Amino acid sequence: MSRKYLAFDLETAKLLPGLTGDLKAHRPLGITCAATLTQEQGEVPTVWYSRVSGGTPAPQMNQVDLQALVRYLTSMVNTGYTIITWNGLNFDFDILAEESGLIDECKALAWQHVDMMFDFFCRKGFMVALNNAAKGLGLPGKTEGMSGDMAPRMWLEGKHQEVLDYVGQDALTTMQVALAAEGHGELRWVTQRSTVSVQQIADGWLSAASANDLPFPDVAWMDKPMDRAHFIEWLG
Repeated sequence: MSRKYLAFDLETAKLLPGLTGDLKAHRPLGITCAATLTQEQGEVPTVWYSRVSGGTPAPQMNQVDLQALVRYLTSMVNTGYTIITWNGLNFDFDILAEESGLIDECKALAWQHVDMMFDFFCRKGFMVALNNAAKGLGLPGKTEGMSGDMAPRMWLEGKHQEVLDYVGQDALTTMQVALAAEGHGELRWVTQRSTVSVQQIADGWLSAASANDLPFPDVAWMDKPMDRAHFIEWLG
């Protein structure tokens, strides 16, 4: 497929030590930083964050800067780019809508973008982690020794560059997975049993709206299958 992709990812600000369950239940979460990456940029993403006097990173992004991010994403879509995320439909765009105040704009971006994890979920009925997809495709994957739940604490401790590197690597991994899987015509991922499984995507990645139109997969084998509405209820 001849798409021009733009990968997008963000990190939240709220400290939630020992959290288990739904992160969004503890909103507002705030946003410390974000990363965007076009194919033309190669492996050097653009990072987004707010600054305080003196130029140091702010505890979290302010609404003006977040609105600038939303408007950038919208302008890139209008010039022919397709935004890609991993779980951006359920999380990143939902949080960005709340924090930026540009709810309608974020809803429009969310529906038309490619959320590879949502696409996979609509085909298979279960979720898979970005790093497992990267490893299944033979890619480097996410930053070793770092995780999203560590990022808010590290940002608060002033380890801003480490968090910026982390969110940038997530955007890069998202781009690499999108291109590799589309090139193979299939997504490969490492399962919980450390084997590699395959899902065909011969026609390429689907937008969130198109993925949502897919028939529901057979999940009778699962004890507690997740409802597709979990991902899209905030869109109304």
